[in-house]
Amino acid sequence: MQTATPVQNKATRPRADALRNRERIVSAAREMFTEFGPDVPIDEIARRAGVGNATVYRNFPDRDALVREVICSVMDRTSEAAEQALAEHGDAFGALERFVHVSADERIGALCPMLANAFDRNHPDLEAARQRVEQIIDEIMDRAKAAGQMRVDVGVGDLMVAVAQLSRPPAGTACVSADRFVHRHLQLFLDGLRAPAHSVLPGAAVTMEDLRQA
Repeated sequence: MQTATPVQNKATRPRADALRNRERIVSAAREMFTEFGPDVPIDEIARRAGVGNATVYRNFPDRDALVREVICSVMDRTSEAAEQALAEHGDAFGALERFVHVSADERIGALCPMLANAFDRNHPDLEAARQRVEQIIDEIMDRAKAAGQMRVDVGVGDLMVAVAQLSRPPAGTACVSADRFVHRHLQLFLDGLRAPAHSVLPGAAVTMEDLRQA
């Protein structure tokens, strides 16, 4: 038993180091994609992450894999923020507000256009992250409507379009300098979602399936 302990430590230590390196790479890539766009050199991402090029390519064999991981990590964190807010306070509209503002902090508006570019939008990892976001937001909106907190003539697709549009500009176009406007305008939008509604919206509530077919 005594001889097994050092072996176990040796086996687990590189895995922990590798996980930290991977997290640093994803964090650096998210920052640089936001600042400069998706074509930022991998060398620059490695430098900001404090790792070598070989470490980046060991974790992500190509740029598409890295972009995909960044998008998935952002969607996972926004989902977790909404789930945590709902679990802690039970306030559906408050959880929705939390999701919207965290999405802006995560640069959703800058990063999501990358989904329309070169890589596989139907990758299983992306599908799983997307479904998690859609399910939790659909549940929160349903609960907010049932509680009389939210107008009933909006859908998840309406919310996602507004968040993406209002939390822009796109990557590489001074995203950070626009922060002072983003949360203000998002809160104005959120206030417009509250019940009772003061106007009739044209058209029908937009679903995520509507967006996918557009």
